[in-house]
Amino acid sequence: MSVRYAEDRYPGGEEAAGIASLHAFSFGGFYDPGNLRFGALIACNEERLAPGAGFDEHRHSHTEIVTWVVTGELTHRDSAGRTTLVRPGDLQRLASAAGVLHSERNEGPEPLVFVQMWLAPLEPGGDPAYDIVRGIADSTPYALPEAGAMLHVRRLGPGERSAVPDGAYLYVHVVRGAVLLDGEELRPGDSARITEARGLELTGHGADDEDRSEVLVWEMAPPG
Repeated sequence: MSVRYAEDRYPGGEEAAGIASLHAFSFGGFYDPGNLRFGALIACNEERLAPGAGFDEHRHSHTEIVTWVVTGELTHRDSAGRTTLVRPGDLQRLASAAGVLHSERNEGPEPLVFVQMWLAPLEPGGDPAYDIVRGIADSTPYALPEAGAMLHVRRLGPGERSAVPDGAYLYVHVVRGAVLLDGEELRPGDSARITEARGLELTGHGADDEDRSEVLVWEMAPPG
């Protein structure tokens, strides 16, 4: 298990445009040959958008893009003519496949924070696809067979425990609160990369009963 802390991520974005980004993997102008991907995961970006800020229409291909809103409301538009509002607890997936144009903006009055994760598909090409799950539950993992991956959501109060899936590759990202994972304390923005996970457990480490932690866990097959 390799733990990466929030302060170790690469800062990006454009302050003048109201965009602040933190990157867990090599991204944009930041290149680290030892930090290109983990399992199918090739990006895990925390984005903070001021009201009115956002990413204008741009193109992606051969990438599975999964977005998790933390606070605020995200407006998604794409070249299929969709306009979608994504709120906290919703999961959005865009399969860019052979190519798609999309934009992601904060058109609301409050600051927007979201985590966007990119995964490499097992096979390139195909037709673009879109999916949104409203209010995803802890007990319902989101399967992404196109990338050989599954996303689990864990919400834990202080002292509450939850098993971590056994798997060849696991990526654990703390969205809010604090948890213990195999004796390591993880806080917002912290992550753990685990190979051959067996019998691990998350424990909520919040200050009071209303302080529930939220954690995203990717269960992935080995690359290739």
